[in-house]
Amino acid sequence: MNQFINAKNFLEGSLLLVDKPMHWTSFDVVNKIRYALKKFYPKIKVGHAGTLDPLATGLLIVCTGKLTKQIDSIQTQDKTYTGTLFLGATTPSYDLETAVDATFETAHITPELIHEKVNSFLGEQQQMPPIFSAIKKDGKAAYISARQGEEIKMDARKVHINDFKVSNLENLENINFEVSCSKGTYIRSLAYDFGKALNSGAYLSSLRRTKIGEYDVADAFQIEELIQFIQSSDQVHESI
Repeated sequence: MNQFINAKNFLEGSLLLVDKPMHWTSFDVVNKIRYALKKFYPKIKVGHAGTLDPLATGLLIVCTGKLTKQIDSIQTQDKTYTGTLFLGATTPSYDLETAVDATFETAHITPELIHEKVNSFLGEQQQMPPIFSAIKKDGKAAYISARQGEEIKMDARKVHINDFKVSNLENLENINFEVSCSKGTYIRSLAYDFGKALNSGAYLSSLRRTKIGEYDVADAFQIEELIQFIQSSDQVHESI
């Protein structure tokens, strides 16, 4: 399994594929890896290429050493996600971080309507990011202002939806999806906008990132497995 690239030479640079657990932030993963590596490399650089929300799981690419210089180029690659949409309600965060704030009729929604609206999202889109996001507004992350009840005006951004598929349409409250999209796409916003397109509401009830460019979560470490690998002296000492 191609779980890592150059993993025995962390200082020169390793690209590590991690399957981020639910409720962990991306920085939690980076800090856990950095702490384990600092025993051997006190000044090592560690960073991630593309944030995942705490409620999302899946592929997080972590770079160490000199490979941290490649983070920007990795982040530009297209990404693939799978997950579940709940139809008939919305939340302020567009996911399960916040409670439902409105409910909507779903009796008019049919599989045919869903497929029609799915196709309308393909290609280039102007997307409004959620206010519960890490985008900086007036010098601080928007989600901080949102949690404080402050009014926030977000700016639309251009994104590209390469592919959008849905399944489990026999249960129209919870439908499964897979989407391939460009850098900067918010799947939570896609869920919210999809609900509006159906003349109803929707929020993201689960999300998993499966691919970033050519990298696949099937090749990723579980976080504790990676930490054990780093802490195994016979492995790490070969790179010192």
